[in-house]
Amino acid sequence: MLLRIHFTGADLVRTSVASRPDPLWETVLSLRALQHRPQSPAAECWARDVLARQAGNLRTLFPLVRPHGYFPDFLTPPDGTLGIEPALDTLGATPARHLRGDLAVLGAGGTLPGWTGDLAAGRPDALRDLTRALRGYHEAALAPLEQVMRTTVGAEYAAQAKVAAESGTEGVLSGLGPGMRWKPPVLEVQYSVNQELHLNGRGLLLVPTLFRTRTPVSLLDPELPPVLTYPARRTEYPDARAGERLGPLMGRTRTAILRSTSQTPHSTSELARLVGMSQASVSHHTTVLRAAGLISSTRHRNTVLHRTTPLGSLLLRG
Repeated sequence: MLLRIHFTGADLVRTSVASRPDPLWETVLSLRALQHRPQSPAAECWARDVLARQAGNLRTLFPLVRPHGYFPDFLTPPDGTLGIEPALDTLGATPARHLRGDLAVLGAGGTLPGWTGDLAAGRPDALRDLTRALRGYHEAALAPLEQVMRTTVGAEYAAQAKVAAESGTEGVLSGLGPGMRWKPPVLEVQYSVNQELHLNGRGLLLVPTLFRTRTPVSLLDPELPPVLTYPARRTEYPDARAGERLGPLMGRTRTAILRSTSQTPHSTSELARLVGMSQASVSHHTTVLRAAGLISSTRHRNTVLHRTTPLGSLLLRG
């Protein structure tokens, strides 16, 4: 099956590559990735942590983003590269007719939970619940990967800018990667359904993503600004021995704290016993690790518990 994207001369002029990650596209694609078998030890570690910590938000989000096939267009509004909050503000203002239409398409592919009826009706509380779940999930699962996403997408943008300078937009379209073939004036994309997209002078925004899917992803509604996401090329891969080399970089104590909190949350006093230091010294180290986004600290009654974040786990796994 193919998605066939039809270009005119004006479309070639107006086609561009996003220079920054789109937080809601990354969110949606990461939700899909969570429902597939991880492709690397780092991805497995990230998925395990997120599934354990985000069960509540995932109960809201998984029915909207299934492992395969369609997900609602309204989950990825335009101009997402402006940041997560502007994107969520736009999503929260989605007209009821768009919510209703997208959910009708989703419902044709399987039963939806009852609460989606309120969402389809555009009820403000349902939209608030959805944006709250997306915000909470993004903060826990993706915010720790912000620098990774920016670096990955930025490198892809730079690579494509060089291609465009040497070979024009058609050079970019000719080298997007497996599953995509430029047959002027049509870009053919291996897809889950047969679909025709006529750009009609609007151009195409190509959005490189950190999270990979079986095929590139576009929107269903042809009236929306045309977008095509595709996996950014990566030149470095996880190193399973990286955790062994953290000591010289971070120091033995911080590495030990990071490892100790990777499986089970520990209080400051417990960590002090584990690493053989005073609570004051451990508190200093946990403050540094927390500021770097490598651990999180939450209060449980009269105790503060520390646990490795997804970013910290990725660092341990390389």
